[in-house]
Amino acid sequence: MPRENSFSDSDGRSLTPDLSDEEHELHVPQPSNQITTSSNPPTANNLHSSQPIASILSKHSMHTKKSNVATASVHAIPEWKTLAPKDRFKIAVRRVMIMRKHTAILARGPGGRVGAEPGVDPRRPSANLTYGHIKQDCTIEVVDYSALRTNFERMTNKEFVDFMNDPDASRRDLWVKVRWINIGGMSWDVIKAVSIKYDLHPLALEDVFHGHSRTRSKADYYTRHLFLRVLCHELGVRDEPIGMSQTTTYSSIISTQVDERDEQRKKNEKVSDDERSMYEKTPNPKTSPSRIMRRRRPVLPTNRNDMIGKSNTINSTFSRFAKNELAAKSNHQKLKEQEVSLDALKKGERVSVKVSPMFIFLFRNGTVISFHPSPSLQFSAPISNRLRQMDTVLRTSADGSLLVHALIDLVVDRAMQVIEEYHQKINKFEGRILLRPSMKTVRYLHILSGDLILHKQTLEPIKTLVYGLRRYDVDRCAALIDSSDPAKAGTPVVGYLSHKTKIYLADVYDHTEYILSSLDMFADVTQNLIDYTFNITSYEMNEVMRRLTLATVIFLPLTLLTGYFGMNFHDMWSIRGSDILFWEIALPLVAFVIPMFLWPDFQRVFYYLQKRINTKRAVKEFNRA
Repeated sequence: MPRENSFSDSDGRSLTPDLSDEEHELHVPQPSNQITTSSNPPTANNLHSSQPIASILSKHSMHTKKSNVATASVHAIPEWKTLAPKDRFKIAVRRVMIMRKHTAILARGPGGRVGAEPGVDPRRPSANLTYGHIKQDCTIEVVDYSALRTNFERMTNKEFVDFMNDPDASRRDLWVKVRWINIGGMSWDVIKAVSIKYDLHPLALEDVFHGHSRTRSKADYYTRHLFLRVLCHELGVRDEPIGMSQTTTYSSIISTQVDERDEQRKKNEKVSDDERSMYEKTPNPKTSPSRIMRRRRPVLPTNRNDMIGKSNTINSTFSRFAKNELAAKSNHQKLKEQEVSLDALKKGERVSVKVSPMFIFLFRNGTVISFHPSPSLQFSAPISNRLRQMDTVLRTSADGSLLVHALIDLVVDRAMQVIEEYHQKINKFEGRILLRPSMKTVRYLHILSGDLILHKQTLEPIKTLVYGLRRYDVDRCAALIDSSDPAKAGTPVVGYLSHKTKIYLADVYDHTEYILSSLDMFADVTQNLIDYTFNITSYEMNEVMRRLTLATVIFLPLTLLTGYFGMNFHDMWSIRGSDILFWEIALPLVAFVIPMFLWPDFQRVFYYLQKRINTKRAVKEFNRA
């Protein structure tokens, strides 16, 4: 029967080959003096001395159903023991690599994360299979400070993991009031170490790994810590490559690492001779036929092509998972191509803005953990500089919640820089529209209007987050206490934020109000400029048509008379000797037609002159009084 912790297919067969069975499948050519078989029948003693054949040839195993195979295995020499230790180790390692690769597909399931268990528990082996490919050289800064002392220390990934795993090294000194762990970059080994050390909630870790580039900013309250996800908006470089300005660097980190893993997997599609020896034996012509076991196909596929090929004949679980995985990645690739092409079309007079999330964990003991996708810590450098000065509010208060306020305030200040840049762009486009309207400027205004709508969607939740922190901090902490437990009855409710922090958050709330009102104003101004351009274009077209109509009205009577007098008759009394009759008819007709068609214009001019006279008369009377 299948061994413990093995996988099974839809028919209940073991997908994990027994290691002892595979030992008999491995056949390496050996000298003839090493493969001679004994003619004596096997006894209990020699069976026990060679290897546990009974466990290998289980009748319940799908690998040894036929009795002739079992009989041949009894007389066969254990070829696994004839291999060199180096070859044994190499084959075992490759087996583990293949098992990990296909177990990761099983862990993701046919629908990816659809219907999966919520949360990311770093203690589970499946988490390592799912997120182990996320690797990046991070910059970690650990800052311990109080009102009198500070200690800054920068670490690499390995140094930080060792620091977290060493209880003595990671223990805070008695003088430390606040510890800030500032992590730049996303790497599984770093996040796993810090999450196990500080027992981060699995739902919070799920938001860290599976948050979209424009996911709403929010605050989640847990028993051990407060979790914040805030979208950061900062100005980018104008000549930056397409796709880096209006998209997030956070989502590109994980997707790029997944693509790199797939490229590496494609390079390894060709199975090497050593890897092929794990599943099939090399026939030895010197070995008797009774000792050569029939080759069978491996239960676990050796590469992606094997999994796809099985789907045509067998309803394989692996093939279905592989198809769904490839379809999801194909759709994701198409979506990225569409975004890149759209960014290429929008290239030009556009504000370069980087949008990326920042994750903040606040503990009651004054520990603050922050994650930012950028490997460099340039975004949070102003906060570090403030901590180096002794006369700042952060140092004198030594309050962890005030540090969280400083990070949120930094995000809002960066967003205000973006707003100022948009203000300058709109003023520039407004000058162009007033000077000389053009469709090229309207195109830029349309792109600008779309970006303003997207930024409002990502910046508006920050206002809700700040308001919730100020207003509902204690209420949400009270909801975490189990009122049904008698032991917790009468437990005092204490929020995560201090009273001083809530006062300072009021200023951040005012800044978010200014940002959102500015976005609304810019969107309205942009739309008004677009409408003004089209109105001016329509007005100019109407003026051209009016001039053409006026010319037609003036010359229409003359054209009629000219047509009459230009007829080629032999005897025409009206033009004998002189053309006076033509002008006697044409001039009165023109004098009658022109005022009749221009009478509305004459009325408007008369109304305008009347208003001007009345206005001047009112000003004179006011000055006399």
